[in-house]
Amino acid sequence: MKIRTLIVDDEPHAIEVLKNYLARFSEMEVTTTCNDGIEAFRLLQQKPIDLMFLDIQMPGIKGTDLLKSLKNPPKVIFTTAYSEYALDGFELNAVDYLLKPISFERFLRAVDKIYQLNEHKGKPMIAHEEPVSDTHTFIYLKVDRKTIKVNINDILWIESLRDYVKVVAVNNHVHITRQKISLLEEMLPESRFVRIHRSFIVSLNKIDSFYAYSMDVAGHELPIGRNYKQDVQKKLKNERLQMGDKNLRRLQMFAFFSSRSFVTSA
Repeated sequence: MKIRTLIVDDEPHAIEVLKNYLARFSEMEVTTTCNDGIEAFRLLQQKPIDLMFLDIQMPGIKGTDLLKSLKNPPKVIFTTAYSEYALDGFELNAVDYLLKPISFERFLRAVDKIYQLNEHKGKPMIAHEEPVSDTHTFIYLKVDRKTIKVNINDILWIESLRDYVKVVAVNNHVHITRQKISLLEEMLPESRFVRIHRSFIVSLNKIDSFYAYSMDVAGHELPIGRNYKQDVQKKLKNERLQMGDKNLRRLQMFAFFSSRSFVTSA
């Protein structure tokens, strides 16, 4: 059974982040989105909604005031940049209170509460089995004290730096953010990126050449880990099937070098 969801936020990029996260769960259905509380009030009179992600500071009416005005409100998860409203949120029986910028890990914990409330406690929390839609052309990263928009098409590779990741993009743009590489991997379209090592993710169409133990991306040599070799080979094979026989030689080269014993560990 689908969980019909409404996202209410006056920041377009915040809506896109939540839509991207929700797309990974087959039970979640984004019924609609809106940019202010008054519009949300009207929509709630017209459409059945099970769950509402609700910003607090919006033009016209605050999210907390909107919730107070509803006789039969859906389950609510507040999303805001202001921690001082947390007490108000929980007094209104909100399921959770998420502070922006919202990490996928924190979002996951909030969604888990929804599953438990809907008697899905035993259901594993896994991402949507289908790849994230390629229509998502950008991600948002918190860098220093601001949130920046990064075009997915510009990303060359991503490198893990313990508790941080380095996102390397075209034109020598480098962004460092406090994030786990595994969580960032979840944000990227599976059909366009591949994890080649425990510390590296690369864009498939930015690979210039490769061997069994490494590949070249924009003039930089990146390692291929032993545990990731098979998946790399599979992704490159799929790329060949999609793009045609012009990639056949690349795949044959990879298969040849993969048969050698000098692949590095990861």
